[in-house]
This record gives sequence, C-alpha cells and structure tokens, in this order.
Amino acid sequence: MRWTHTRALWIMVANAAMWSIAGVVTRQLESAQTFEVTFWRSLFTVLSLLVILRWVQGRGFLPRLFSAPRVLWLSGVCWACMFTAFMVALTLTRVAEVLITMALGPLLSALIARLFFKQHIARSTWVAIVIAGVGMAWMFVEPRTEVMTPWSWGSLIAFIVPLSAAVNWNIVQHAQTRGQAVDMVPAVLIGAMLSAIATLPFALPFQATVHDVAWLSMLGLVQLAIPCTLVVLCARVLSAAEISLLALLEVVFGTLLVWLFANEHPSFRVLTGGLLVLLALLFNAWWTRDLPNGNIKNVDLHP
Repeated sequence: MRWTHTRALWIMVANAAMWSIAGVVTRQLESAQTFEVTFWRSLFTVLSLLVILRWVQGRGFLPRLFSAPRVLWLSGVCWACMFTAFMVALTLTRVAEVLITMALGPLLSALIARLFFKQHIARSTWVAIVIAGVGMAWMFVEPRTEVMTPWSWGSLIAFIVPLSAAVNWNIVQHAQTRGQAVDMVPAVLIGAMLSAIATLPFALPFQATVHDVAWLSMLGLVQLAIPCTLVVLCARVLSAAEISLLALLEVVFGTLLVWLFANEHPSFRVLTGGLLVLLALLFNAWWTRDLPNGNIKNVDLHP
C-alpha cells in the first residue's frame, strides 16, 4: 500500500477510533475485575503482536528481540506501566477523566526533556502547560472526603499513563540522538509481556466469563496491536504535530462512546476542565507545527 499523506491522515483517524473503544468495552464486562482485565488484554496483545511481527519481520524477530539493546527493554518497562495503569484506572474512574489525563503526555514529555536533558521548551509549550494545569486542577482539585474513594484513586493511577509515556519518549529520543534506532512495535510487545506477567498473580483466581474474555481478546487485537502497528507506519509520512493532533480524537471518540452506549455522563467539571486541556494541546501543536521536528519514525503509541 502506498502511504500518501491523505491516506495516513485517515488511518490515524481510524487509529484514534480503535484506541477509544477501551472504555466502552470495559463497561460491558460481566465478572472480570481490575487486574484480571489488564492481564487478559495484555495477553491477547502479546499473541496478536507475535503474529503481526512474524508477518512483518520474518521468523528471526524473536531471537533479535532477546538480544535487543537495553533501551528497547527500558521502553518495554514504560509500556508495561502504561498498559497496567490504563486498564486499572478505567475500572476505578470515569473514562473521560482517564482519557483527558492521558492527553497530558506531550506536555509532560516536554517538561522531562527540559529537566533531565536540558532541552529548550518553546514559549507556546510553557503557555500550554500552564493552561492544561489549570484545566486539570479544575477537574480534580475539589472538596474530597478524608478517605480516598475509588474515583479519586482511579484519577491518581491514570496519571501514571502520561508520565510513563513521557519517560518512554525521552528514553527513545535520547537513544536516537546517540545513533540507536528503537523499533517501537517490539517495545510494545515487551511491555505487553511484562504487564501480563506482573498482573497474573493478582488476577488469580480467574473470574472472567467467556463473554468477558471475548471482549478483552478484541481489545488486545483491535485496540492495541493493530493501531500500534499502523501508527508507526503513519509516522513515516506524518509529522509529530499532526500525529499528536489526530491522537486527541481519542478523547472525543472515547467520551462519546461511553456517553452513548454505557450511560456514563461526564460531570460539568470534567467537561470544562477537559476542554481547557484539549485547547492547550491544540494550541501547542498548531503553534509549534513549523518548528524543526521532522517526521519522527518512533513516536509514543498508546496504552
């Protein structure tokens, strides 16, 4: 298939739609609980990526994986944290809160790059960070009971996702500046393996019904394996700013899906605070679109 700019744009829209189904699928489960949900999704992601990588890279991809450089495995650990925190957060709090919190990844990445790698941050990005911070404060800083509720724990756990994504991107980018190429799809495979192994003891004894396993197997293939592979290919054609903008559609799609099909209505604070966050990200991506960033081949994918 010829990867034209227009085709890559539409594939990224389809990727955002596939990423967005996690919330509404989680609401359809009958018996599977927090860590069991994460285990089954990660396991089916592993199985799906084994098939995809075998098809794309040939028989020798597994030996190459185990002899891969350390940075690939560090990236895999970040992916494992993202996979686990994302699904745990979805079972504890509203889908809209998780998705909006995840969208902070690019801004956190800029902050980490500044603090640890002394990279320059554009003035527009500083403005976006402040606006997004106000939006997040409006969403979450409200009178709480003295005891942490599942909702508040879910919001806190959700923050691990963009933080891990930011660390992951900086690790990969730092390796690339030293001449090390990092193939993101095998890193996703490593992350899914680690996530499945780490959550297995907490998932036992299994309570998921056949109905639950079927839904979670679909998540592993459709919500992670396929779009994570496609976004790497899209990044050969699209700029980092274009990918960041199109990925924000996940927040819109995901919130609408649970609103329409799971009867989960986001609160006024979530809607207004989330709007501020999205406006900040849109402003930053638009303002920095002409800065020299190139077409980044290895980009943050999705948890």
